[in-house]
Amino acid sequence: MTRLPTDFPMRLTQALPRALAAATLVTLVALATPAAAQQPLAAARGTVRSGDVRARSASDPRPVAIAAPRAAEVSIDGRLDDAAWAAATPIGELVQQSPDEGAAPTQKTELRVLYDANAVYVGARMYDAQAPQGILVRRDQLLNSNLSSDRISLVFDPFHDRNTRAWFELNPDGVKGDHMNGDTGWDPVWEGAAHVDSLGWTAEFRIPLSQLRFGRDSVQVWGFQVWRTIARRNEQDMWAFWKLNENGGPAYFGTIEGLRLARQPRQMEFVPYVVSKSKFERAAANDPFNRTREQDFRTGADLKLNLTSALTLDATINPDFGQVEVDPAVVNLSAFETVFQEKRPFFISNSQNFGFGSFSCIFCSNVSNLGVFYSRRIGRSPQLAGLVQQRAEYADVAEASTILGAAKITGRTKGGWTIGLLDALTDKVDAKYVPAGGGPTRRMEIEPRTNYFYGRVRKDFNKGDTRVGVAATRTDRFMNDTAEVARLRSDATMLGADLQHFWGKRAYSVVAQFALTDVNGDTAAIRRTQLTPAHYYQRPDRDVGSDGLFRTRFDPTATSMGGYGLYARIAKDGGDWVWEHAQNWRSPGFEVNDISVVSRADYRWMNANVGRRFTKPTSWYRDMFTAAGGQVQYNYQGDMNDLQQQAYLGMTLLNYWSINGFVIHHPTTYDERLTRGGPTVKRTGYDFVNLDLGGDSRKSVVWGTGGSVSTAIDGPGGGWNSYLSLTLKPSSRVQLSLNPSYGVDRTGQQYVTAVADPALVAFGGNRYVFATIEQRTLEMSTRMSATFTPTLTLELFAQPFIATGRYYDYKQFAAPRTVQMQVYGNDVGTIAPVTGGDGLATAYDINPGDGSPSFRVGNPDFNYRSLRGTAVMRWEYRPGSTIFLVWTQQRSGADAFGNFDFARDRSALFRDRPTNVIQLKASYWIGR
Repeated sequence: MTRLPTDFPMRLTQALPRALAAATLVTLVALATPAAAQQPLAAARGTVRSGDVRARSASDPRPVAIAAPRAAEVSIDGRLDDAAWAAATPIGELVQQSPDEGAAPTQKTELRVLYDANAVYVGARMYDAQAPQGILVRRDQLLNSNLSSDRISLVFDPFHDRNTRAWFELNPDGVKGDHMNGDTGWDPVWEGAAHVDSLGWTAEFRIPLSQLRFGRDSVQVWGFQVWRTIARRNEQDMWAFWKLNENGGPAYFGTIEGLRLARQPRQMEFVPYVVSKSKFERAAANDPFNRTREQDFRTGADLKLNLTSALTLDATINPDFGQVEVDPAVVNLSAFETVFQEKRPFFISNSQNFGFGSFSCIFCSNVSNLGVFYSRRIGRSPQLAGLVQQRAEYADVAEASTILGAAKITGRTKGGWTIGLLDALTDKVDAKYVPAGGGPTRRMEIEPRTNYFYGRVRKDFNKGDTRVGVAATRTDRFMNDTAEVARLRSDATMLGADLQHFWGKRAYSVVAQFALTDVNGDTAAIRRTQLTPAHYYQRPDRDVGSDGLFRTRFDPTATSMGGYGLYARIAKDGGDWVWEHAQNWRSPGFEVNDISVVSRADYRWMNANVGRRFTKPTSWYRDMFTAAGGQVQYNYQGDMNDLQQQAYLGMTLLNYWSINGFVIHHPTTYDERLTRGGPTVKRTGYDFVNLDLGGDSRKSVVWGTGGSVSTAIDGPGGGWNSYLSLTLKPSSRVQLSLNPSYGVDRTGQQYVTAVADPALVAFGGNRYVFATIEQRTLEMSTRMSATFTPTLTLELFAQPFIATGRYYDYKQFAAPRTVQMQVYGNDVGTIAPVTGGDGLATAYDINPGDGSPSFRVGNPDFNYRSLRGTAVMRWEYRPGSTIFLVWTQQRSGADAFGNFDFARDRSALFRDRPTNVIQLKASYWIGR
């Protein structure tokens, strides 16, 4: 393992002011550089090609194509037999990027581009001496690299801003794919078809201009790129070439010229829908609120409208998100929230316009981006639902708050402004319940009516090489209930700014982001905020009163709290050698949980990495990448609470197998959160080794396997994890994926509880009880997809999950700011189990042995099991119009054995009562 110097943290900290000053100087120099010098391509980059319509110039090898006006009808059937195609000059002369970088393609490709007042047409002829390889899957699924298929992909940059990628693709079976800057939730309405013949295969695209955004000029110049994939030899051919060690992207695109468009077609899309939902769940006999079968029917609509040639309005009324897949099962023993991926189409679509707080690294761990918006806060589970459950014998509690309406305006202007505005209003949620012990039915508001706003504006300079932006969020709650006022913040605001700058053919970059936050509310609500795991203002050894801008001491009378966060990175990401240095800070009062997620604040994190890229194949690998570096983190009191050194190696072998592995050394460091509001102690360090192997994705059986091993430093702990991934392709229409995994993890510092003990002055009057925990986790995610036609698919997902946790060696820290622990019954005091009728321990009586009173802690051992699954039939019966038939089942249960017994837990899982939900949703697209 490559180790960093022992004084690496000190060196890095001392070098920080110089690094930031250097980054600022470099940025200013680059901003002052004439635009012509910022061009990403030069004659030295490659050979000037003239086989296409023409190259731009002798010093600029980017190809140029001329679009021809459509003079006759084009039938989108995948055959290039319409007379209209003869008017267009062919685009050819693609170049291999892999496997033989810079070589001529093994098969010829020709494309022709036509246009009219309403659409752009592309016809593609893919010559092939062998039968092309296709596969039938759902729309956009070919973007998954594990599925191998021939395809032709068109990428447009309609504003020619060198940052936009509007991607459209087809494969020989007519499967469509599209995304906007990586956002697969973007599903424009367009036509495409493919046909296989004796010469290879052909494809036709008709892309309505209403689905794209471009300037108002009557003569248009668009950025353009073409990719062709030949699956049997993993060949990637491209029209506008860049090397494997270059960043590439829209800055390297060629262009389409000659587009004479009188106006942007007016886009208006209206998609009404109806949903029928049946829920089957066994209800208690005396439950007055829930029935074994419940029926629901709802309607709603989505609207999309061009406000201008650059801006689009998306609105939704009474939105439904019933067709999305269930969240995976997890066991969370930390004090922090589990975050799940957004899957709702309205919020996924055009999400690239709202991006703020990006984060990238060559290698890093246990670090988060400066995220200021988490869309799943909108329509969240009611925050006071748990309070009702504590008081109730029976309760009628909604799973989520209702979104009354949401709208967003997105777009990009010719002047380089990218705009994203979103506003959503959720309704208040009332719960009815029968109090524990009986009595009349009561009603309680458990989530107030809330308005969420997010605004994002960004401006491009230097032909897209420099981007400056601002962002703002605002959450307003309309509360009357005293329980809500005491627990929830009344409003929250965030203001942010960011900079992104590239130079040196985009090999070098500087990224900087800064955000200020402010939350307000009743003294009780702000007091609770200060006590949360993200802040822990109440720590007894906290000696920081201010972070330089905001108060950071615990104040029970405060009605507001403020903080800041920043992220900055200077890096070289292009070329054979790459490097980076980054800073990531959160002040103690940084708080965005009303509209985003922040698990912790109060840290200054920094890293440095260097890597080497090998792109030229040798006698034993095709490509390889290796990197080494480290990271360090301090809280605002100056305690080092993270230190890591790592090394990484990954490669692709000649047979297209992959090998990836890394090692991490993490010594023992301070941890002010381990006691969950108590004094700072030390967390044991660890050494970690991970190895992953993967097979050739072109095969009918695609496999992957790997695992990790960890060992603890300065205390008990360690574990291992292994997994197997199998993708079976019995036919071109059916895919089956199996992903079993099993892991064992032992942690010697698992928090159990805190017991008041005024004698322990050093611990703030509390005794913090820990234990060693052994967790075992078994999971097998299973997916199956059957594709009948490119528009009719059936997808199945199931996740059986079993997790156990056994607690033993109950203990306490010997003193604050140390790693030494004292085990009850061994090092100090005594411990005795309290057993129930089944012989299992229900609690433990502990005598600490230092003169303090004995106390009892409950037995936290657990056995958790769940089975979650969905079946989704999706039929796009006309462009933009779909029918979903969805069946969802969830079942779960828990025991307190603490040990892992697969036969017992599996049997118990299938005895657990399931909840079944069947939904039918139909939508109809009306637009032009």
